[in-house]
Amino acid sequence: MADIVDTAVNAGSFNTLVAAVQAAGLVDTLKGAGPFTVFAPTDEAFSKLHEGTVDSLLADVPLLTRILTYHVVSGKVLSTDVVNLDSAPTVEGSSIKIDASNGAVKINNATVITPDVEADNGVIHVIDTVLIPEPA
Repeated sequence: MADIVDTAVNAGSFNTLVAAVQAAGLVDTLKGAGPFTVFAPTDEAFSKLHEGTVDSLLADVPLLTRILTYHVVSGKVLSTDVVNLDSAPTVEGSSIKIDASNGAVKINNATVITPDVEADNGVIHVIDTVLIPEPA
């Protein structure tokens, strides 16, 4: 099995996320022991952002790092655990909202489209929208 970064690379649908993780210098962290739970936006999710947003984020490493770490929860939180939570603290420092009440799992305004992608050092839940933390 591969770690979270290699799993994302191998999936082929997370090119923007992987590029962002590389730009923010988070590759070694996400290849670390973990475990981590990553709510991973697809390339399509990044394409929903306003034009130029990804480029401006890649140029603003502190903000990029804040947004990326907002997608990560310490520990391995599988979908069977997620459905029993209404929020979870992120590595960024604030919490994400979790709503599993309508048959689909929502993380803030994103929907989990593929849960429980296993990796050596955690789990990935694929989401359809980039999570943006509240302004600091």
